[in-house]
Formats: sequence, C-alpha cells, structure tokens
Amino acid sequence: MTMLVTGGAGYIGSHVAWALIDAGHQVLILDNLSTGVRENIPPAAELIEGDVGDAALLRKIFSEHGIEAILHFAGSIVVPESVENPLKYYDNNTARTRTLIEEAVRADVPRFIFSSTAAVYGSPDELPVTEDSPAQPINPYGRSKLMTEWMLKDVSAAHPLNFVALRYFNVAGADPAGRTGQSTPQATHLIKVTCQLASGQRESMAIFGTDYPTADGTCIRDYIHVSDLADAHLRALDYLSGGNPSAIFNCGYGHGYSVREVIGAVEKVAGTPLNVREEGRRAGDPAELISDPTRLRDATGWTPRYDDLELIVKSALAWEAKTSP
Repeated sequence: MTMLVTGGAGYIGSHVAWALIDAGHQVLILDNLSTGVRENIPPAAELIEGDVGDAALLRKIFSEHGIEAILHFAGSIVVPESVENPLKYYDNNTARTRTLIEEAVRADVPRFIFSSTAAVYGSPDELPVTEDSPAQPINPYGRSKLMTEWMLKDVSAAHPLNFVALRYFNVAGADPAGRTGQSTPQATHLIKVTCQLASGQRESMAIFGTDYPTADGTCIRDYIHVSDLADAHLRALDYLSGGNPSAIFNCGYGHGYSVREVIGAVEKVAGTPLNVREEGRRAGDPAELISDPTRLRDATGWTPRYDDLELIVKSALAWEAKTSP
C-alpha cells in the first residue's frame, strides 16, 4: 500500500516511515522540515517538502498518488510552549489537521492514523488510565490533540474514513539499527536531555518540580520505546485494513518511572554522574501518567519488545554517540 506520512522527517514519523518500508509499503513523506531532519528519512521514501495545511498541495498529492492510508505526525509537541503560545498549537495541531482531513475526505482516502497524546487525560483521578477515562486536558497541547480526535470521530460518522487515534505516553529511545533517532537539538524530552548531558552536549539539566505527591517528589511517566510505538502504528494499519471500526488506543507499557529514576538509569548506563539542578514546577505538568494498554494489545495483537528502561536509555545514548558533534 502507498502511505502518506506527514511529519515523516521528525522523531516518531521517521521511525514509522522506516517500519513501513521494512514491511514492504511504499512511503510518501510530507514535511515542511521546520523541525524534521532530512537525513532521517528512509532513502526508499519519497519526500515532498510542504505543509499539511496547504490544501492545493494536498489535492495534488492525492490526485497523483494512490494514497491508501494517512499516518499523521506533523504538529507541535512542547507542553510549556503550548501554555505560552496556545494559538500556535491550535493552528499547527488543529486547524491544519482539519484541512488535511477535509482533503482526505475529498480524495476518498479510507484510513487515517492519528498521532495523539496522553495529555488528553490531563491529571487523571485514577491510574492507570484507560481509553474510557475522562478526557480533561490541562494544557493547550492536549486540548489541540483532543479537538482533532473529536473531528475524526465526527468525520468518520459522516464519511467512509475510518481512523485510529494512538494516545502516546512518553516516547523515548532510538532505532536499534541506528538509522534514525531524536535529532532535535533543543528537545525537551527527559531521556533525550539526560542523554545529551551524559554525552557532553549540555552542561547541566533541571528537574522541574520536586514536591509532587510521588514517592521521590518528581513526576512519574510511562516511557515507551519509539520502535515499539512504530510497531503499534503498523498494527493499527492492519487493524483498519481488516475492516475493523474506528478506535482509540493507549500506547504505553502500563508502568512508570520518576524523573529521578530516569536520571539514575542514564547515570548507570553511561557510567557518569550528571550535573542536575532543581527548579520549580513547569506549567501544565501532571504528577503522574500511567497507561493501561490492554485495549491495544487485545485489538491488534501488539506485543512490546523493548519494555526495559535501561534498554531504552542504551539506544538513546547510542544515537547521541553517533550524531553528536
């Protein structure tokens, strides 16, 4: 099948593009390269440099290529930035995705896989969260993604476009084969930052908040290896191709680690202490987010292969060693 991967030069999008190529699919990547890295794109994929909000470009793509599924990753992802600049997020993540969905409907594209987020749950009252837990995001990033989920639900009820929305928990690590990884120098993801510090690319890092109601006072997150997440997208594609109805699935391992535990794991794997300072809480950060991935496993047969914090850290450190100046 021919797949349109938006944001395919980015961190998660490039891993999924490689997984699709490995599975024998044809891949067309649409990316404006504002944050994506051209070198992370599989050589077998075709790159079109452009924006998902460009309706004329989308019509040209859909008219010239027999697109059988869209895997949509393009968007903005930094929670604190979304609090400071919400209109950027409602533009990039919601308004431009509306254009993409409209053109997909116009072109009769039958399948749509959406890169959503655990941020739609906000600060949940009960853990782990299931797909039926209340969606009550506490920041514009989470709200912008939830709005897209709503659009997809409404559009799939009115048109023959089935979708799967994958709610990511904390994605980390890099392709075990070293073909792609998290390449954004100013990334805010914890494991990326700690690995940059361990590899000498940063002088220090901050723990944002040490007074949360957790065992060691720092936030707890459910970390998932990016290759397991990429596999979840292929499983979601098979799910839709099998004629199954639209669905929403959590993507996580069902257990979490605190910020201090992650720092400790990086120190252990790297064999070096890290220069860490403590700062106040960041806006929009819940104390704890843990998934219940049962529905994804049961519906698609997804089984993770890299559910080990030190293994995740090793792959992330290997990518930093390969790509750092």
